[in-house]
Formats: sequence, C-alpha cells, structure tokens
Amino acid sequence: MRRTKELVATELPAKQEQVLRIDLAPRHRKLYDTFLQKERQKLLGLIEDLDRNRFIVFRSLTLLRMLSLDASLVDDAYADIPSSKLDALLEQLEDVVAEGHRALIFSQFTSFLGKAATRLDASGVRHEYLDGSTLHRADVIERFTSGDAPVFLISLKAGGFGLNLTQADYVFLLDPWWNPATEAQAVDRTHRIGQTRSVNVYRLVATGTIEEKVMALRDRKAALFDAVMDDDAVFSTALTADDIRGLLEA
Repeated sequence: MRRTKELVATELPAKQEQVLRIDLAPRHRKLYDTFLQKERQKLLGLIEDLDRNRFIVFRSLTLLRMLSLDASLVDDAYADIPSSKLDALLEQLEDVVAEGHRALIFSQFTSFLGKAATRLDASGVRHEYLDGSTLHRADVIERFTSGDAPVFLISLKAGGFGLNLTQADYVFLLDPWWNPATEAQAVDRTHRIGQTRSVNVYRLVATGTIEEKVMALRDRKAALFDAVMDDDAVFSTALTADDIRGLLEA
C-alpha cells in the first residue's frame, strides 16, 4: 500500500518555509498602479456576469500577475525597468551557491523563467532549465541530478509528478499560484524520501500587488482550493465576483 505524505513526513528532515516580500522599484511601482487602475475600471462592469466574461477577467488578472514580476513581460518597451524580484533572487542565490547548496526555482510563467536564466548566465551561475517545450526532458533531469549545476529552473507545468530532485535543498517559488496543493507538489520534488538535509522554501511576493491578494484569497479558501488540482478549474469554479473585486483592490 502507498503511504500518505503525512506518514512519510515523519521520516523526512525539517522543512523551513518563508515569504520574502519584495518592494517594486519606484518606476515599476508607478507603472503597476497605472495598469491596476486601468484594469479595475475595465473589469468592474464585467464581473457581475462572471460566467460570460471569465476569459477577459482571467486575462486581466494574469496581466497584473505578470506585471508584478517584471514589467517587460507585459511590453518590451519596459525592458529598462529593473525587476526587483530577479534582483532579490540573485542576491539569495549568491549565498546559496557560495555555501555549496543547490536550488530549484519554480514559476508558472516560462517567459519569466527565461529572464531568470539570462540573469544567471550573466552572473556566471550554472543552471539547467525545464519547461513544457523542453526536448530530451530525461537528459536535462539527469544532467542536474548527476552534475554540478547548482540551480534548476522549472516551469509549473513541467514540474509535476515523477521528478525526484533530492540533490537540491533550497526551493524558490517566484510567483504565488492559485492552488496551494500545486505549490506543495513543486516543493515535494526535493522534500521527499531520499532527502537527507533540511529543505528551505522561499516564496517571493511583490508587496502592494495582486500577488499579496492571491496569497490572502488562498488562505481564506484553502479547503476549497485544496480540492481542485487544476488552476483553470480553480478560477472557473472557485472565484466569485466578490473575490475578483478583492483582487483588484489597491
């Protein structure tokens, strides 16, 4: 019989979890607030009929979530605005790598993972990369598990069941996801049988953005969200008009 995670957890080393709150740079902050006001005005008249306008609402929420990460994800014209979140990630990784640890870095946005990879290249940090379009997936995983690259960048969709990455003992979640069970599944790539070291998990959250609202909403609806594994299903079945209004608050 398969043992539940609760039974196995007693045999695992400690897992420390922490939220790193990141302040947007001033220009980024101003741009985010401008977009937030624009999207709020557009959506408030649509969410009363959420079933009919679900796609438009979801698209706006996704835009704000991407903007919380890096302004250039929304438009290349903003490429000169620094990403405070990537700055914070590189600062954390500097110590992690220097001390001989290895890290998994997760995001649901492959475009943001790509920018993280570019920053790692510029900093001379060796890494592997895996998303849904990666060819020779098994070879990439093997290179990380048997090699010496200290960082593995993985997209949410590519980091599901079947990955055993206990060589890493740090996990960075670059953006909060609707479903806490999906986050837990990502962390379990390294916090599982075979892990001999304590695991440190960091959730990077941009302050004063929709990311904080997503975290709060998940806390309020934890039981409901835990029952739904697919993020799109979460949105279509669990978010009400009042929830959307809360996400769009300044």
